[in-house]
Amino acid sequence: MSTSRLFILLATVVLAVAGCAASGANPTPIGGGASSAAGVMVGAASSPSFGLVLTGPNGMTLYTHAGDSATSSTCTDSCATAWPPLTATGQPTAGAGVTGQLGTLTRPDGTTQVTYGGMPLYAWQGDTKPGDVTGNGVEGFSVATVGGTGSLPSPSAAAPASYGAPRY
Repeated sequence: MSTSRLFILLATVVLAVAGCAASGANPTPIGGGASSAAGVMVGAASSPSFGLVLTGPNGMTLYTHAGDSATSSTCTDSCATAWPPLTATGQPTAGAGVTGQLGTLTRPDGTTQVTYGGMPLYAWQGDTKPGDVTGNGVEGFSVATVGGTGSLPSPSAAAPASYGAPRY
């Protein structure tokens, strides 16, 4: 095999693997873990329905849960599988457009979850690409916006009404 063909084959494999990693399901939990940097970047992206929404390090929309408080996350077990918490091993940092207060809290399992304006942040397994907001209104979750929490309209048509028995 010629060098140029080998290079093209290698480049194709690298791009395919990168594409699969970028389009695959979010790991549980997102953001933190032993293989990540100490802090996690919380960004902002424009949404036609919600204005500036918070995004995780992978560019996916973040959500808050109505049952949570500034000191506790009530989304555990099967809930945390459907709604992976945004975790970090250090202080989170704000990306461009993020103007509110980032912080952390300790989850019941001992991991450190990122908060915005005191509310724990989550991703949604039903979102498949950056810009999706299909989890808004599902099981008490709403899009996290730079200005606060998004409204709770009827669940998105693309989102299932439930992800299983919640364990709040």
